[in-house]
Amino acid sequence: MRLLPLIVPLLLIVGTPAAGQDSTAAKPSCEGPEFHQFDFWVGNWDVTARGQHAGTNNVTREEQGCLIHEHWNGGETGQSMNYYDAADHAWHQVWVSSTGQILTFRGTFEHGSLTFLGTRPSQRGSGIVQHRLTFTPNQDGSVRQLWEASRDDGKTWRVIFDGLYRKG
Repeated sequence: MRLLPLIVPLLLIVGTPAAGQDSTAAKPSCEGPEFHQFDFWVGNWDVTARGQHAGTNNVTREEQGCLIHEHWNGGETGQSMNYYDAADHAWHQVWVSSTGQILTFRGTFEHGSLTFLGTRPSQRGSGIVQHRLTFTPNQDGSVRQLWEASRDDGKTWRVIFDGLYRKG
């Protein structure tokens, strides 16, 4: 019980600013316009590909608006965490599926679309595969997600998924 008198004063000190620090200094936040570039993807979505039902997607803003969290269900399930990093002025996505597929991307918002790029060793065991995800909001409120892959360092691209998201 001798530690109790030492702990209470320590707890009182932890929340106070250090000497010379301004206690009114602004805390970092995710309020700038760049943090809202991907807001068009937030919502509950019915997703089609090639005119057929592909799945559903629930996309939410979390962590005081600093994170866009995707919950995909299209037979296989998966989640992505999407965030804007002010330090490198880029968007980042980490995707993890129920089959163990993990992809990491870095992206930029240009010309009305958010485009992510990432690389990963081929699941076939040889070479590197580049992945490109492009999210584009449409005039009618829907969103197009185009997922492409390249095995030749971006010279040619093959469509993996071309999905149309409509609010459900």
